[in-house]
Amino acid sequence: MPFPALSLTEAHRRLTAPGAPFEMVETEIRGQVLRVWKNAPPTLRDAFVLGRKHGDKTFLVYNDERASFEAFSRAAVTLAHELRRLGVVKGDRVAIAMRNLPEWPVAFFAAILAGAIATPLNAWGTGPELEYGLTDSGAKIAIVDRERLERLFEHLHNCHDLAHVIVSREGEEIAHPLVAKLEVIIGETDSWAELPDLPLPDVDMESDDDATIFYTSGTTGKPKGALGTHRNSCTTILARPFGIARAYLRRGEPIPRPDPSAPQKATLLSVPFFHTTGCQSTMIPGFVAGLKLVMMRKWDAEAALKLIARERITSAGGVPTIVWQLIEHPHFGQHDLSSLEGFAYGGAPAPAELVRRIKSTLPRSFASTAWGMTETSAPFTVVVGEDYETHPASVGPALPVGDIRVVDANSKDVPLGQSGELWVRGPNVVKGYWRNPQATEQTFGGGWLRTGDIGKLDAEGFCVIVDRAKDMLIRGGENIYCVEVENALYEHPAVIDAAVIGIPHHTLGEEPGALVTVKPGHAVDEAELRAFVAERIAAFKVPVRVILRDEMLPRNANGKILKKELRGAFV
Repeated sequence: MPFPALSLTEAHRRLTAPGAPFEMVETEIRGQVLRVWKNAPPTLRDAFVLGRKHGDKTFLVYNDERASFEAFSRAAVTLAHELRRLGVVKGDRVAIAMRNLPEWPVAFFAAILAGAIATPLNAWGTGPELEYGLTDSGAKIAIVDRERLERLFEHLHNCHDLAHVIVSREGEEIAHPLVAKLEVIIGETDSWAELPDLPLPDVDMESDDDATIFYTSGTTGKPKGALGTHRNSCTTILARPFGIARAYLRRGEPIPRPDPSAPQKATLLSVPFFHTTGCQSTMIPGFVAGLKLVMMRKWDAEAALKLIARERITSAGGVPTIVWQLIEHPHFGQHDLSSLEGFAYGGAPAPAELVRRIKSTLPRSFASTAWGMTETSAPFTVVVGEDYETHPASVGPALPVGDIRVVDANSKDVPLGQSGELWVRGPNVVKGYWRNPQATEQTFGGGWLRTGDIGKLDAEGFCVIVDRAKDMLIRGGENIYCVEVENALYEHPAVIDAAVIGIPHHTLGEEPGALVTVKPGHAVDEAELRAFVAERIAAFKVPVRVILRDEMLPRNANGKILKKELRGAFV
């Protein structure tokens, strides 16, 4: 059958019609009438109840540790009751700062069930960066692992709202009046199934109540907390299933019905939980769908290939760099990867060549990509299978619950095919920025999220990302705002001028590079500057190369550095 068998409009109509699996209805959200999924869970507590029904199936795998859906759920409910006992009430912030461990999703859902606003912090952050997240959010409780506690320890006295710190996998005890052990509350992973079957805490929740704060770097260098609701996260639960269902209709095939006797689907989680991709796009939907989530302590392509074979992984990805490293690994063909059904990725630019490489390497699998932001609670667009193969430069059309505009510098819509800034709205767009009304008005004012991304739409609605309006680069899925790195460079006494730009990288997309003008009479070398910056910001933001100059950097009439003139410096 020729592709496509159905137009995009007709596929969307069938999938969202009354009685269809992705039926839409209209509702008013903060003064706007928007389309929403009728069948999405109303709140994350409802999502938790749905996921718990998978019972004895395996939910979490970490090294040799395993936890079923029921065991995980008992741990989350037990911790939720402890949070209530410690004084957490609806609207309090519970921060989570740890690497990918089984305890991370326990902490997340425990915070939600206790009525708190779950506040993931970047586990790669330095002590001062973690302190900022705790103080800006006003977190009452922090749930951390040993490494994060060590980074935070000397900063705890500055976190005036912090009443308790709960540490997981503490190892050698760290004595502090705020600190308690998580294992004392819920035990080790293999004992979670033995925890009592407690009722859920009695907390009133509505779809548009505050539920999450995910921090995203800002152009001022200070991270901003994107304040999300239950509806935001629950909208994302249906994003990828919708994309897959649409792919079947577009190729002229019926949507497969769930088969309880089929092998359990499994996802390799190789991106951080604290990232919207890891939490809202992977962990929460995976829990609701009954997927096995296989975690890696640290990304390693060889180890990932072994896990795919051992755990019969059906989906892998996260960000394009991970997929590149897998399919180009010299041992790729030496492992049994027959369980793989597809690669799903987003969060960073993906070259059109990647989808072709996936198809040639694993012909029976499909590729999918998406575009979104922290402010859109992960994917706003999604494209799967043949649609991706025929539109390899596109990130797909908007989900039918969302709208995209492409506007010029005067906020006027541009014709189809022309580039402009993407403005979006929908039930997955967050309320605004935590305790930052000025930034909220600038970014969300007028009912549309001004994304800062430059894109264009074709006649069918497929979106292509052309550039970024913000001075930002994306390294392996992680946003790096150049001004933050430049500010760290400017703190060095020998630096008088600095510019950070992206250096193209085959698998990471791009890496930070810096051009620095040294003050007359001062001396500094590249290694010293990189070490200096590494003491102030997270390691992934540190420039991989620094070019030292005697002359000032080129600027326009307004004094802004002309970065386009500098991009050839790293060729």
